[in-house]
Amino acid sequence: MGYIVFAAGVPHAPGLAGLFDAAPPHVQDIVRDLYDTLARRLREARPDVLIVFANDHLANSRVRTYPDFLIGMAPEHSGPFEWFKEWIDCRDYTVPGNPEVAEALLRGLGRRGHRMFAERANLKFDDNISVPTVLTDLDRSGISLVPVLQNCTVPPMPDQNACYATGKALRSVIEEDLDPGLRVALLGSGGLSHEPGGSRYYFIDEAFDRWFLELAASGDHARLLRELTLKRMQQSGAGGTCELLAWVVVMGAIGACRGQASGYAIHTDFKCGIGGVFWDLTTETLSSAEATVSPPDRSKANCTPSGGQRSTRSDKREGHIRPQPGGPRPGAGPEMGSGAARALRHSRGQGAGPLSAAPG
Repeated sequence: MGYIVFAAGVPHAPGLAGLFDAAPPHVQDIVRDLYDTLARRLREARPDVLIVFANDHLANSRVRTYPDFLIGMAPEHSGPFEWFKEWIDCRDYTVPGNPEVAEALLRGLGRRGHRMFAERANLKFDDNISVPTVLTDLDRSGISLVPVLQNCTVPPMPDQNACYATGKALRSVIEEDLDPGLRVALLGSGGLSHEPGGSRYYFIDEAFDRWFLELAASGDHARLLRELTLKRMQQSGAGGTCELLAWVVVMGAIGACRGQASGYAIHTDFKCGIGGVFWDLTTETLSSAEATVSPPDRSKANCTPSGGQRSTRSDKREGHIRPQPGGPRPGAGPEMGSGAARALRHSRGQGAGPLSAAPG
């Protein structure tokens, strides 16, 4: 069995890279401490693979066929995608992938009732993966990466209960399906309060941010699931604050562990509250029964990329991979060739189509 050795949640505001030098010194200190601590603790945990849950900023899927979760299966993950480079203003990077673990997530979560999609080619990463990667030098650490981009924007999207349930199933996959002794780190990338491009573009809800950081570090997941609703997050920033659902997936996977919140900072040009949580995996405080989770609504996740319609049909074949037309035949399994990944780095979305695993 594999096991979780590290878990944290951090924001990925693009200004943390491109606008860092212009921030006030005290803000720089908090950002530097947050990401230096993340880099240090991650390396001290000695993981074989880092699984990052982060929102997709409408870059990798069409709105009408938007998957709730999209797993990156490429042998290498490179970024930032060309279109986002000027906006983020960070260096290029290439991180080794882990197709074996990615496929285990695709199949294992599908067997446990969670419809997942996957992409063989390099995904189009913006700040979601790029900012944590460059601020921790992940590409220079030797740790492999499995990115999972999730829908935090397009309704109907999975709420806090569905994301927590996905995290619990993820823990089962790690412990029951991965290779014995495999060391797994988890990172939730997103938040805190912000409203990208909206009428409150420069609004940061400091009261919400501090409330959330305290709650996330408390280990009280029953309260978290009661109070961290989609409506509450949207009130603190439409289209952005719901990125915290990535943290909820991680919390579902580790159980009700207490954590340590970092310092907190506000800087107008970051357009986002800045703070993080590092969870102590030795402090699980509540039984899973105490954190009541409503079952996920599968109808929200049954997107069919090739047909352009949501479906309620459930394919019962265990771990079935359904490629788009032109992909490998059913049952052949995903192709992991690096050629497709390299091609996508120089294109605007051309390449192998997404895969899906049906609930079991």
